[in-house]
Amino acid sequence: MAIINLREALNQAMREEMRRDERVFLIGEEVGFYQGAYKVSRNLLEEFGTTRVVDTPITELGFVGVGIGAAMVGLRPIIEVMTFNFSILALDQILNNAAKIRYMSGGQFKIPMVIRGPGGAAHMLGAQHSQSLEIYFAHIPGLKVIIPSTPYDAKGLLKSAIRDDNPVIFIEAELMYGLKGEVPEGDYTIPIGVADIKREGKDVTLIAYSKMLHLALDTAKELETLGVDAEVVDPRTIRPLDVKTIVDSVKKTGRAVIVEEGWRFGGVGAEIANIIYDNAFSDLDAPVERVTNLDLPMPYSRNLEQAILPNKERVIEAVKKVCYL
Repeated sequence: MAIINLREALNQAMREEMRRDERVFLIGEEVGFYQGAYKVSRNLLEEFGTTRVVDTPITELGFVGVGIGAAMVGLRPIIEVMTFNFSILALDQILNNAAKIRYMSGGQFKIPMVIRGPGGAAHMLGAQHSQSLEIYFAHIPGLKVIIPSTPYDAKGLLKSAIRDDNPVIFIEAELMYGLKGEVPEGDYTIPIGVADIKREGKDVTLIAYSKMLHLALDTAKELETLGVDAEVVDPRTIRPLDVKTIVDSVKKTGRAVIVEEGWRFGGVGAEIANIIYDNAFSDLDAPVERVTNLDLPMPYSRNLEQAILPNKERVIEAVKKVCYL
């Protein structure tokens, strides 16, 4: 298999789907002539032209609405927001139209669209550009929410998202575009709503996604020196969530630590913890632990930014707590 980075994997997914289905088009800020703020749409304009790679003004509410209308009449738009922090400006379209029109029309209209772009904290971008907003979208019935952690997953899941007949929120970690990994050549898809066990283990389950998956994997290696064999589960899809894979892993290990970059109050980890208690309470040997961002706006300075984000020391401390070390 080829070794490519996550940016290239996303580009391949869009290119292959645009070749496969002429109804698929890309729209968003700087996706065409500038080839994307993070160069995810490199050379797509050259191949598909301005009718299928459409540059927009800085008007998220407007061009998300254009995408919804296009989806209603049979097209399959991919809408790129320059950062998911800007998706806040389109929340009315996303939450009240994209998520609800299929239900409110009694199934007369499908909304086959993908809203994708970078999210989460990057280096020193400040409070308004360093937010993990996936729980906002996962809270809304009618939306699917995907957050890939590897180039392989990113390509396969994006292709599935583009083919889905429902609106899909697809969040890419801003600091992972250069992450490299094996990606098969040619067409493949990964089912939406299926988690992946990235590392087998028997003593504790670490549940993490996006950048936090790699923190969990690095921590698992260090935990070996403490005699702890950690299993690492990547949900990949926040909604629908693969409850069975997560619960089966926790039943096997008897312990769970959830690691996420979002805020603690009302976070994704809170929902996963509740699911574990509902489905595996009698199998737990310790209460579920959560490692999250601190409940504060993100500081600009690097040292304070690092103090707020989850780190290896906090994950190890949580594992020691559930393993009574």
